[in-house]
Amino acid sequence: LDADGLNIDPIAVWAAAMRNEKPGGHGERAGAVGLLDTAIWDLVAKLDDKPLWRVLAELYGDGRGPADNQVPTYGSGGHYHPGGGAAALADELRGMRDLGYTRLKIKAGGAPIDEDRRRIEAALEVVGDGAKLAIDLNGTFDEARAVTFLEAVEPYSMAWIEEVVDPLDFELQNKVCQIYDRPVGTGENLASLADATNLVRYAGLRSDRDLLQFDVALAYGLVEYLRILAMLESKGWSRARCFPHAGHLLSLHAVAGLGLGSHESAPDDSKIFGGYPSGCVVEDGRVSLPDAPG
Repeated sequence: LDADGLNIDPIAVWAAAMRNEKPGGHGERAGAVGLLDTAIWDLVAKLDDKPLWRVLAELYGDGRGPADNQVPTYGSGGHYHPGGGAAALADELRGMRDLGYTRLKIKAGGAPIDEDRRRIEAALEVVGDGAKLAIDLNGTFDEARAVTFLEAVEPYSMAWIEEVVDPLDFELQNKVCQIYDRPVGTGENLASLADATNLVRYAGLRSDRDLLQFDVALAYGLVEYLRILAMLESKGWSRARCFPHAGHLLSLHAVAGLGLGSHESAPDDSKIFGGYPSGCVVEDGRVSLPDAPG
């Protein structure tokens, strides 16, 4: 329990769950503890009769949260459409735009460069300009392919390019940052404070433009994420450069309560984490926050 005995202390629960665990080996344990941590924070907020984002803002944010009860969001999707090509992609993105999203993210790197360029150009016709489009390469490129791809797409001046190479190959990520001047994003598959520290220490990321996309729930939960934020701030990074991976509600509450840069949303509400709860409206690239406890 917390100091006054009226609520649960998530940090103490986390410490109990990790008792006698040696450092390293951030495999399934990181997700299991993250799931427990998520449930504990949900209970804490419900016992306080507040939405979690407000609890986080009071404890670890600016004390209030967003003044207009809204945060930036972007629509994530744009997978390959077998048989549909760029036209099907454009239809999908128009659907996201009609839902109120202004910045969108698509997949790339799974087809020849000429095909990906056609897909990017079709997406740009929907969103209007490169600052409203990001692409996700899922970390599969080697150095030669990364260089070729980045040179081919640099003229599009996109908002960011995500996971160009394996997120644990810090040397190669460093080379990516040396050859590509525009923003890159990475980190969604890293599972701990130690991983995050090594990423910003060795991967050549630039705190004035690049994005850190650690997934709160997959990396030991909010307790560990708060430690990651403290580390980042000690190294000159702004919370605004943090765009947590995944469209689940925990990341939405973290973005709002901790003052992070943007929430990632999968707009298709037929998917397990797709869309937003009833009452959360996306308008002009911003989503209204839930007010239900938890």
